[in-house]
Amino acid sequence: MVNGNALAKMRPMNTKPRARSTHPALNKNAEPFFAIVMEGLKSEVDGAHFWDAVAEDAIFEFRYNIPGFTNRIEGRKAYMDWFGGYSNILHSADNLRVHRSIEAGVIILEYEVHGMVLHTGKAYDNRFCSIVTVKDRKIVHWRDYMDSLAVMSSVTPD
Repeated sequence: MVNGNALAKMRPMNTKPRARSTHPALNKNAEPFFAIVMEGLKSEVDGAHFWDAVAEDAIFEFRYNIPGFTNRIEGRKAYMDWFGGYSNILHSADNLRVHRSIEAGVIILEYEVHGMVLHTGKAYDNRFCSIVTVKDRKIVHWRDYMDSLAVMSSVTPD
């Protein structure tokens, strides 16, 4: 299991700590997500934090259909701006499985996150499969699959 404090323990010895930033995408409520992803990609990317490992021109695809949820974001800045609105409070992430594709630079991450949806007070437990393409030790493409029912169940009132 990865909790929010585990990120510092997983920082490669040859990287400097990330400079403090006030960008909303550095949301502490999402640290378990950032930490488990960086654990899965630790031998593939450079950087002390998820946002350090994302290329400026990275493309993010979300292969699920939820009303009001975008399916594609282009560029690190655009994703950071979008992610700045993330409101779930994650307390842990676990069940990481890392698979290497026969295609160079492609890593498949399976993992789960656990927390709470702030506006409903409901538990949030979701499973993900993220197909990540890395080039020059940066994330250049991210294709994400998740349990959409887990989201819908946690964000809708009873």
